[in-house]
Amino acid sequence: MLCFYNTLTARKEPFSPLQAGQVRMYTCGPTVYEYAHLGNFRTFVSLDILGRYLKYKGFRLKHVMNYTDVDDKTIRNAQQAGLELRAYTEKFIEAFQVDCRLLNIETPETVVRATDHIDDMAKMVEGLVAQGHAYHSDNSTYFRISSFPAYGRLSRIDLSGMKAGARVDQDEYEKDDVRDFVLWKASKPGEPCWDTSFGCGRPGWHLECSVMSMKYLGESFDIHAGGTDLIFPHHENEIAQSESLTGKPFVRTWVHVEHLLVEGKKMAKSAGNFFTLRDLLKNGSKPSAIRYLLASVPHRKQLNFTFDALHQAQQSLERLRNFQYRLQKETFAPGEDPDLNRRVTEAKQKFEEAMDDDLNTARAFAAVFDLVRDGNTAMDESRFQQGNIKACLEMLEVWDRIFGALPDDDYEKLKESGVNQELPPGQQVFPERISVPRRATRGVVELGQGTPLTLRHETLSDSEIESRIEEREQARRARDFARADEVRKVLDQAGIFIEDTKAGTRWKRK
Repeated sequence: MLCFYNTLTARKEPFSPLQAGQVRMYTCGPTVYEYAHLGNFRTFVSLDILGRYLKYKGFRLKHVMNYTDVDDKTIRNAQQAGLELRAYTEKFIEAFQVDCRLLNIETPETVVRATDHIDDMAKMVEGLVAQGHAYHSDNSTYFRISSFPAYGRLSRIDLSGMKAGARVDQDEYEKDDVRDFVLWKASKPGEPCWDTSFGCGRPGWHLECSVMSMKYLGESFDIHAGGTDLIFPHHENEIAQSESLTGKPFVRTWVHVEHLLVEGKKMAKSAGNFFTLRDLLKNGSKPSAIRYLLASVPHRKQLNFTFDALHQAQQSLERLRNFQYRLQKETFAPGEDPDLNRRVTEAKQKFEEAMDDDLNTARAFAAVFDLVRDGNTAMDESRFQQGNIKACLEMLEVWDRIFGALPDDDYEKLKESGVNQELPPGQQVFPERISVPRRATRGVVELGQGTPLTLRHETLSDSEIESRIEEREQARRARDFARADEVRKVLDQAGIFIEDTKAGTRWKRK
């Protein structure tokens, strides 16, 4: 039975949608004032896995995600750049879309921008004022927290220190700052402004997600998801304003993803301890390994980012790919080992039990790697037979259907992404032509501003690599092992990884 931990009730609950067979889910997308960092993508990868698994379980998924393209930060940065708000945010929306493709994050069925829904937001403000839940003050409009007795049930915040009538204008504020929050902000010189029946201004951040989620999913829907940093005040305020307007339960299940840490601290732009995907690409990391690492720890557990962990993720991913390669390329005796096929059935059962248990990705990974170990052992001991190939390949396909990292297609995605054109000369990524040494410490990689990168150019074409490998094979057959080792070293220095298997020598660019 599929279960999720529901932040609203603080317990794990069996999941069943409001409409049989159909899941309506809203996820808070990025605030497009800068490049999204790896901590953001920890959330987006986790929620991608959530959506993929819901579809795997047979649900029809209606997934809506927003771009916050008007708030304090987007306005501030657009002004500093001397650009109109739309022109400024467009760059970072496009960058986010590229990053999602590199990380194999599926695009939600509906993706919306806050600035395309201003009229809907103004109508919600009018409705809340008419019902006595909001009031105008100094040309802005605020939600009256005292009008909603259930305020605080999501975050379990202490309301005893709340001061009646005290107001907060910022979109983001401290976790213990319980005051009436702004729904609509009065216009300021130089800021974007929209005319309404109650004056010219722009929406507050919390209002935006309530309006967009209910517009596309209805007044009550199944899942609302985001990072744990959004529980208060953002999601708490969404509940208050939405349920005050409709009188109906807003969301049945709240799913939150824990922080990505660096040296034990939350990765955040405000802390200056963040990496963007482009930072890691410039350091030679592969998008598939990054996705694997972000997926490997269950979403309700904090994940501490280190370069060592990223390197281990790449190695683990290669174990899966090498097992798939052996299944596809090696020759096995006719017949079928029933015990091994039984192991596949057990692995799939354990995999699904783990994912049903609040998306326990660590246990799901373990189930598949136990099978890989048993399968490789059977191959090495000549017990693996032709009749075992299909079941093992299908189990790998199930894993990849959810986790989306098995295909070895990083180079192709990077070529298609256009990321090279966005990077300064000397830091452009040509993964089929360079190898960047991994700079790892026992703790965290340091990628300070202006960090020099040593790029080692590789000029061998695919045909040249194949020719060198054939030269090495001829040397080995002639028992000229010194020459074979010399060729291997040349390939290694050129950034080519080779592996000898029963099916022949396999190579790939590092």
